[in-house]
Amino acid sequence: MVWYVIFLVIIIAIVLYLLGNYTFWLPFRSKKFPRLVMLHQITPDIPASGMNMPPEKFEKLLQYLVKKQTIFCFVSEVDEFHDKKNIVALTFDDGFFDNYQYAYPLLKKYNAKATIYLATQIEGIEKLNAEQIREMSESGLIEFGAHTQHHVNLLQTSDREAYDEILKSKQDVEALVGRCPSFAYPFGRYNKKHQQMVREIGFKNAVSTRKKIECYSENNQFELPRISASGMMNAVQMRIALAKGRYKL
Repeated sequence: MVWYVIFLVIIIAIVLYLLGNYTFWLPFRSKKFPRLVMLHQITPDIPASGMNMPPEKFEKLLQYLVKKQTIFCFVSEVDEFHDKKNIVALTFDDGFFDNYQYAYPLLKKYNAKATIYLATQIEGIEKLNAEQIREMSESGLIEFGAHTQHHVNLLQTSDREAYDEILKSKQDVEALVGRCPSFAYPFGRYNKKHQQMVREIGFKNAVSTRKKIECYSENNQFELPRISASGMMNAVQMRIALAKGRYKL
């Protein structure tokens, strides 16, 4: 009897683990809904994590997307493909140097577009310099958006400071590459007032950290959901995330 209980507990634990880490039970999302993929670092120099996807795994992601006949686009272009299938917008937050060192060569190899959101005066990271940013922009494969100047939590700032951080980051990016159509909320923290600020300042749209796949519309134009692409997910989890919006609870 004791062994039966132990066996039952083990089976329940395995089932719960699988349900939590492989969300195959979530509904499939329409292929006409764009997939916005959220990434940060692409480097072999630190362990794989939620922030870092090693280059070899990033290349496998690109290979899978190319095999699926994906149409790569910038976030500012997502609304232009509302009647198309297999639309993917790759996004990178913060502006890490390794986006140039490791991600950019792979994006060129597979002719894949991406949007990089620059926190233009962020501290504590090895970041892209002006020459690299201009080179990437001029390639036609990279679009740059804004991510505030100092990567601040907008919910912990005054309205005036929040507005200045959003506005000045847009101006910084425009000074570098001439345009800055999209915004990303640092830490995924924002409220309705911040969405209105982003609209008033002149951004076309904005991305959040909501882990979903939705149709692009006026209702979510300034809080677009993204698929969080962890460097620790395996091939099965990657496919689940792209099909359903998230691979784990």
